Amino acid sequence: MFPVNMMFTRLSSSYFFYFALLGLISPFLSIFLDGRGFNSRQVGEILAILTTTKIIAPSLWAMLADKTGKPLLIIRLGALLALLSFALLFDFTSYWPITFSLALFTLFWTAILPQLEVHTLSSLRHSSKIYARVRLWGSLGFIALAVIAGEAMSSLGYQSFTVLGVAILVCLLITTLLLKPVRLVKHNTIGCGPISAKLLDFSFICFFIAGLLLQISFAPYYGFFALFLRDLNYSGLEVGLFISLGVVAEVIAFIYMGTLFKYFSLKSLLVFSLAITALRWFLMPVVADSILFLCVIQLTHAASFAIYHSACMLYISQHFTKAQQSRGQGVYLGGVYGVGGAIGAYLTGLLWLEGQGAGNAFMMAGFSALLGSFIMIFVKNK
Repeated sequence: MFPVNMMFTRLSSSYFFYFALLGLISPFLSIFLDGRGFNSRQVGEILAILTTTKIIAPSLWAMLADKTGKPLLIIRLGALLALLSFALLFDFTSYWPITFSLALFTLFWTAILPQLEVHTLSSLRHSSKIYARVRLWGSLGFIALAVIAGEAMSSLGYQSFTVLGVAILVCLLITTLLLKPVRLVKHNTIGCGPISAKLLDFSFICFFIAGLLLQISFAPYYGFFALFLRDLNYSGLEVGLFISLGVVAEVIAFIYMGTLFKYFSLKSLLVFSLAITALRWFLMPVVADSILFLCVIQLTHAASFAIYHSACMLYISQHFTKAQQSRGQGVYLGGVYGVGGAIGAYLTGLLWLEGQGAGNAFMMAGFSALLGSFIMIFVKNK
């Protein structure tokens, strides 16, 4: 049974709307940009620029949160400024203004998740079981918007992208205002020290590089999957449903993560997730024209994201001291999602060739995830 209390509801609502926005942006930003007349190279460039903001921004926000001791303030400020930045898309139509608006939005949006993760884990006293159940509401938000946006953009056109984004951001801001601060516990000076030793640990470096390679591999999926399916003559609703199917599998995995943690080590879960993801990308261009096989492939998203993400969050929580959590989250999310995502988006933009190079892009993704699975073998068990 889900813990029925106000704290759980508030945390779940914030995850719901944060990832609802991701359910709009991740699959359909490329459709929006394509509607504005940009080619695949320009789309790849824009996605790379947006992702680059994740390299530095999370660490800067994390240091500010650690120094002020007010991560909740950072969450709320990020939500407000992200809303104002995204709303600029109503007025911008050309390449550089749109890129500026989206980059500014991403700069502030990246402030939210690392601090929300820290706030949630602290609120739940680092309970992996309850965290997974809170986090699955983010997956439900992603599903809801993937389906709604797919149908809306098919029926109303790419302009509905901006309207939906602003509406979600307003809801996200409201939910962050309802969150309650967590009483901070004073840590000893050792825990408050620099995190360089933790970052330079060989096991963590392998963990970091493997995560970076996984994000590179996700670039064709996150940035171009909707275009890929559209070119295969799937409707907007079908695109949303295919994407949602993957997230449904993700939700189920989140529900049972507590059980998986009991029977499997973090390392085994991480290696398994990367290997399954590699197989997923290798098969994608081969079977995507089959509804049945595409559905089966989408179910592997349970391992590609849910199992991997939950294991990563627990690994980071255990690797860094309590006083280092914000910085640890910031460095990991900024470096992995920033560097990996930017490299992947740029490479995919070059390889895609208006859809003609989709097979090569997914092949690149498969080799990237496969290499990550080998590197993850050198990570020490936690």
